[in-house]
Amino acid sequence: MSSLEEPLGLDKLPSLSNIDMLQRFSSSACRPRVNDSGMGNCWIEGRSCSSSNSCNEDYEEYTREAFPCKRQTRNMFQGDCLTRRTSSLGRNHIVHGSVCDSLYLPDHQYGSQCNDNDIRNITNKFLKGIPKFVKIVEVGPRDGLQNEKNIVPTAIKVELIHRLVSSGLTVVEATSFVSPKWVPQLSDARDVMEAVRNVEGSSLPVLTPNLKGFEAAVAAGAKVVAIFASASESFSKSNINCSIEESLARYRAVALAAKKLSIPVRGYVSCVVGCPVEGPIPPAKVAYVAKELYDMGCFEISLGDTIGVGTPGTVIPMLDAVMAVVPVEKLAVHFHDTYGQSLPNILVSLQMGISTVDSSVAGLGGCPYAKGASGNVATEDVVYMLNGLGVKTNVDLGKLMLAGEFISKHLGRPSGSKTAIALSRVTADASKI
Repeated sequence: MSSLEEPLGLDKLPSLSNIDMLQRFSSSACRPRVNDSGMGNCWIEGRSCSSSNSCNEDYEEYTREAFPCKRQTRNMFQGDCLTRRTSSLGRNHIVHGSVCDSLYLPDHQYGSQCNDNDIRNITNKFLKGIPKFVKIVEVGPRDGLQNEKNIVPTAIKVELIHRLVSSGLTVVEATSFVSPKWVPQLSDARDVMEAVRNVEGSSLPVLTPNLKGFEAAVAAGAKVVAIFASASESFSKSNINCSIEESLARYRAVALAAKKLSIPVRGYVSCVVGCPVEGPIPPAKVAYVAKELYDMGCFEISLGDTIGVGTPGTVIPMLDAVMAVVPVEKLAVHFHDTYGQSLPNILVSLQMGISTVDSSVAGLGGCPYAKGASGNVATEDVVYMLNGLGVKTNVDLGKLMLAGEFISKHLGRPSGSKTAIALSRVTADASKI
């Protein structure tokens, strides 16, 4: 999550340039003790290691057992799979004790004639716990656009929402009812909401920072709202000028008002792994805030790595702590891709039972509180990975890419989605043949 609240400016926060990021946010920097999370110091089942990450010998043994042979590929379009226990985690290409030919299909999905049972067997073996269906919460129109310096016309925002819904996304966060003084980009929240309030086939939640924002959202036709809190005391005070406890009291009033009107409330927790002020955040603090949001009636709590410093080594203990106090089916994850760790983080989240993922078309977004922090994980990249895992999303990747291309052209820059860029090049190259 980025700038979910009313920003006070970068000048009030210390510069990250003076911080040893590798030391502060490495998995060993905030690796929990056994008593803290009940997990021990090494997340590979049946293994243990010290915080110095001295797992090399165990890791080598593990990889030899799991991957006894290497895959050989003749070329990028067609090749023989000649190994006995080789797998390509595409939807239709798995080899398990057999030989098959892989093809690059016209719809840009790798596939083959291999048995579907082989796919299930190999994914069950190495990717236990991954759900069969994942709900994607698209946050591009709000979280993605709110940091844009140049005002995006209301008509463009409305068209983007329509395109995203038409791609099959069932949840699209439309806008935020915050003070125009703090977030000028979203000053047209009422106009946007009134234009899309009758859109069918998708839920359109809006962010409401306080009771005043909630009342404005309801008046504009909002049917689902979202509230947000931080797991970092410093970030909460810098961002919304109040403590964590004060913010929770504010949101209880919103949740109560929403309950009276039978309006569902989604909760966000920011800085679940690291904070630009405090550094690593203890998993217990994240669990506390998430539990408070759950107890006040939030139907879902999204856990956000606001500045994108998380890795699987820090995300796993955080999720483990939260899952101890909030049912896993009530949780979602929200990753920024500052260090290119979003997809690995999403994958381990799925393995732990998470089935809802926030993302932003074309990788739109960023965090104004951490210099260099990039946007949200691109929805196109998430859908492509899930397709390759055989996980259903009901999202049409082609239509989604068109929506990303639409907003990227308007913003005057390339898409932040690696999938969109790669598939566009493939299509362009194919047209020259």
